[in-house]
Amino acid sequence: MKKSVKSVCVSLVLLIAATASAAAQSEPTPQEKMACRGDAGKFCAEHIGKPPEMNACLRDNKAKLSDGCRKVVESHGG
Repeated sequence: MKKSVKSVCVSLVLLIAATASAAAQSEPTPQEKMACRGDAGKFCAEHIGKPPEMNACLRDNKAKLSDGCRKVVESHGG
């Protein structure tokens, strides 16, 4: 019984760590923002200043993006 509780605790800690890592990873770096600046203005200008909407727009337009921006979008799960 103790092994089961320990196993659940370890799994929970790993899940929390993975979630925190994914959340921290979702914010683009200044370099990533620069890589997508032109594409953001071209395809998603109405979403400037609205990060969730911008991210969704860039994902929706992934096929049209420059190589650099496409890599950024893909690295963030898009």
